[in-house]
Amino acid sequence: MELTAELSAPCAPDELFGWIDDLSRYPDWMGLVHSATPVDTADADGPPAWDVELRARLGPFARSKRLTMVRTMCDPGRAVKFERREFDGRQHGAWELEARVEPVGSASLMEMRLYYGGSLWTAGLMERALHDEINRSRDRLVRVIAENRL
Repeated sequence: MELTAELSAPCAPDELFGWIDDLSRYPDWMGLVHSATPVDTADADGPPAWDVELRARLGPFARSKRLTMVRTMCDPGRAVKFERREFDGRQHGAWELEARVEPVGSASLMEMRLYYGGSLWTAGLMERALHDEINRSRDRLVRVIAENRL
């Protein structure tokens, strides 16, 4: 499953990027991310990692998933990528989250791509619920940015 969404935000790219390069900030604006806590990896010089709990609801049904995400690429103010990387030695379904930000006049345009290579979250209705939550998250992110300027 691959979902792509765009967001136009009335702020500079650096300000928008400050909300997307650290997964700890995602629960403030993305309903899909219930929690994201930094984890201590064995390699202190390695990329930052987070213990992430994802939740999605469809009527009376809900799905929840815990995974470790690592920031595998960061071009400050422009692009960031997170990938699932578990440290238990087992194979797991791929999760990737990538975002790119570019200036558009005095505003910013962000394109975010979510890729999931497993089967738990891909049933048609659950995929629709994920897409709907991503759409709601756009408005929350713009509102959170505005509120934190005050």
